[in-house]
Amino acid sequence: MNVLAVGAHYDDVELGCSGTLIKHVLGGDNVTMLVITKSDYKNPSGEVIRDSDIACREGEKAAKLIGAELINLSYDTFMVTNDEDLTKTINGYINKLNIDTIYTHWINDLHRDHHNTSKCVLMAGRHAPRFLMYRSNFYDTEKVFRGNLYSDISMVIDKKREVIKAHESELDRVKYRWFDFFDRQHKNDGMKIGVEYAECFEVVRYLI
Repeated sequence: MNVLAVGAHYDDVELGCSGTLIKHVLGGDNVTMLVITKSDYKNPSGEVIRDSDIACREGEKAAKLIGAELINLSYDTFMVTNDEDLTKTINGYINKLNIDTIYTHWINDLHRDHHNTSKCVLMAGRHAPRFLMYRSNFYDTEKVFRGNLYSDISMVIDKKREVIKAHESELDRVKYRWFDFFDRQHKNDGMKIGVEYAECFEVVRYLI
């Protein structure tokens, strides 16, 4: 398989599906991570909480741990739009890399960057035979995430934890709440299907 995992920011793919990506790499698949924004962050007062250089270094470290190629489009954080320019760029990578399996944000995600990224990827990847959506936050929305495909990540959970911890600046900012939430979420999803840990996806389509 030629796999493309798309996230709006450094750490989205890692939180949402890095366990499954690690499994793809171990199985001999080609994995590319496409990050849309520079992923820097300022608080409402304009104080820099995470600069783009730190975000990039942490993203590169995480991708290396996964065993994936990393591409960044350097859009401004919070400024991702659902437009043809981004869709065309993503489509170009899908064609260039001969992508047959895509992972991206859940389309009903509350975060605008996540939502617009998903819309563009869905359009760009409309011919891909396998298309799955992940969650990378825990915010309530008007629609419910209907996960209907599970990936057993029990054998790679320790590596996934290591991957997430590569984003030290972001974990410090949120006081490790993301890490704790997703660790528990994977445990709960695993219980649903009789394994120790699992990632859950909402399937758009999946060719067997």
